[in-house]
Amino acid sequence: MLGHDEARYRRYRALLAPGTPLRDGLERIRAGRTGALVVLGNNAIIEQISSGGFTVDHEFTPTALRELAKMDGGLVVSEDLSRILHAGVHFTPSHDLPTIETGTRHRTADRIALQTDLPVVTVSASMSTITLFMAGLRYPIESSEQILVRAEQTLATVSRYRERLTSSTRELSSLEMDDLVTVNDLVRVVQPLAMVRRLTQELEGHVEALGIDGRLLQLQLYEVTHGVDQLANLLELDYHHPDDERFTLARLSDLPTGDVLDPMMVAIAIGFASGDLDEHLHTRGFRVVTQTARLTPPLAERLLEEIGSLQAVFGATPQQLANIPGIGKQRARVIRDGLTLLAENSTH
Repeated sequence: MLGHDEARYRRYRALLAPGTPLRDGLERIRAGRTGALVVLGNNAIIEQISSGGFTVDHEFTPTALRELAKMDGGLVVSEDLSRILHAGVHFTPSHDLPTIETGTRHRTADRIALQTDLPVVTVSASMSTITLFMAGLRYPIESSEQILVRAEQTLATVSRYRERLTSSTRELSSLEMDDLVTVNDLVRVVQPLAMVRRLTQELEGHVEALGIDGRLLQLQLYEVTHGVDQLANLLELDYHHPDDERFTLARLSDLPTGDVLDPMMVAIAIGFASGDLDEHLHTRGFRVVTQTARLTPPLAERLLEEIGSLQAVFGATPQQLANIPGIGKQRARVIRDGLTLLAENSTH
């Protein structure tokens, strides 16, 4: 089947990441400047278009791959990459299959991938590059240095959006305390949240592609995105009322990046079809109570149901809070201290 298959691509990208046996073997070939064509899997069509060569059926090791690649012809490895099946193979895929490749090795690899529906990896002896061919598409396998440059740029952008998200969330909390939230205020939180999530997916791809070289990036990614999914869930609880099914963040993933930067488009996407940014909204208070008072969502829901509203929670006495089942005196003091601190630090 022609076309990009994201799940399949990510699988083989991970198998080709630095630190994996396959990547190690390919890097040895590239360093030796001998070039190679490696079919990742075997089926009846491969048998039909193969001639010459010999059966190896040897345990896959980077060294064995490097040594066998010195001979003319290509290699066939098992789908799970555990064994090298054949070496020195001459492949004769159909010449009727379309390809835009010009080099003999790349043209053959592209046609093999099309005809057999198996991934094929090439190492260019002249260009010293590694390329993955799948379903009529070519995927250059970049060096760790190339990936890290883009990853660092993306990480810096995520950090900026995370700062915006922190600032806009703080402003939203202040407005929620006084029941003054509008659609525009909510959108100002949703926009950087959507961008952080979108760029996080890109960074996760870089981490996968980097393999063992992506450990530091993975830690940095965790630091800058920690708590973002929880924030999204709490916003859903706050503004997706049982009697109003409009609000949802799910549609943001399908929104073009340019539209995510447009407040009106975001408002419409998350459920406010009129696009009225001045429409007044009421929060249920889950986010403020859960994060400020460090309560679990079920306990926060019980507290809000007992007290009545977020504004009433701010005015509740420690004794009123302690009388709620599951709260108690000690937790009531924690809640009061957290809410008092929020009130003191909020800017109107």
